[in-house]
Amino acid sequence: MTSLNPDYPLIRFATGDLSAVLPGASPCGRTNTRIRGWMGRADQATKVKGMFVHPAQVAEIARRHAEIVKARLVVDNPGGNDRMTLRCEVRGAPPADLSRAIEDSLRSVTKLRGEVIFVRPGELPSDGKVIEDAKNYG
Repeated sequence: MTSLNPDYPLIRFATGDLSAVLPGASPCGRTNTRIRGWMGRADQATKVKGMFVHPAQVAEIARRHAEIVKARLVVDNPGGNDRMTLRCEVRGAPPADLSRAIEDSLRSVTKLRGEVIFVRPGELPSDGKVIEDAKNYG
C-alpha cells in the first residue's frame, strides 16, 4: 500500500498478504477498483494462534535433531482452533523419546505447542513447501 498523504508519508508497507482485483463494476453500482479479499500469503509464513511461524523456525527444529531428514509443518483449524502438526521423515526407526524431544523443540522455537507425526521416507512431497497452511477460512 502506498499513501501519498503528506501528514503520514508512508511509502511502502509490505504486508505479505495476497489479494486480487475483481473485474467489472460492483453490484451496488460503484465503479472503483474492488479486491477479492485475503487469499493467502506471498511467503510461507503463517499465523498460528496470533503468532507468525516462519520456515526458518522449522529448519531450526530439524537442525536440532539429526534424525530428521525432512520436515513439513501443517497448520489447520478444526473447529476454529489453530493446530500445528510437524510431519517428519526420519532415518530408521525413531527412538521412543524423539517425538517428545521434537515437540519440546517446536515449543521452544515457535513458542507454540504442536504435535509430531513420523512419516515414511519419501512420503512428504518435494514441492519446496516447508509450511502448509491447511486452514479453512470459509
